[in-house]
Amino acid sequence: MRRVSILVAVTAAMIMAVAQMMTAAHAASERSLRAPTVSPTAPPYLTFDNQALPPLAHTAFCLRYRDECRARMLFRGGPVQLTETRWEDLNEVNQAINGSIIPDPTELGPVVESWLIDPKRGDCNDYAVSKRHRLLRRGWPQRTLLLAEVETVSGKHHLILLVRTKSGDLVLDNLTPQIRPWSRAPYRWIRIQSPDNPRYWNAVGPRRV
Repeated sequence: MRRVSILVAVTAAMIMAVAQMMTAAHAASERSLRAPTVSPTAPPYLTFDNQALPPLAHTAFCLRYRDECRARMLFRGGPVQLTETRWEDLNEVNQAINGSIIPDPTELGPVVESWLIDPKRGDCNDYAVSKRHRLLRRGWPQRTLLLAEVETVSGKHHLILLVRTKSGDLVLDNLTPQIRPWSRAPYRWIRIQSPDNPRYWNAVGPRRV
């Protein structure tokens, strides 16, 4: 009987541990699907500086995918309203692309390697251009979907997608399932696509608090 009691106690403890893990995972998933809040002291929008040369790989990308880099007529400029539908769009596309491309990092970095849409295996640049492509197909304005080159804390160059909304600039990143305000991303910002013409790039201005 004593052995049975011990076995029952151990089984119950294991069930409780699994339940706690599932609850924590569900909570993390809920947080990733919730629209992020921006601190009142954090700048909601990234600052554009002078025009900069585009990455060489982006020039090659535009030759391969001409429609992705075609300037489109602007009827109304600026960020878009982050409605519930648009927030669902961002989460669905972010999760779908992060889950569909097998990570295959290279040592070349996003500046000189090929940028491909929806490859089976790819690097950060492939995730970023694929997310932009998918959101464009869903009707998002081109001016709100900007590729950006950043530098990680380890000094590696990295490509992400910055989405301009009236709630602030948001980052879609293959290194995390969460969509974050740009000011919370732990990167040094280098250059970004121009919202006026996807072939042009700008340097990123200093953070303003």
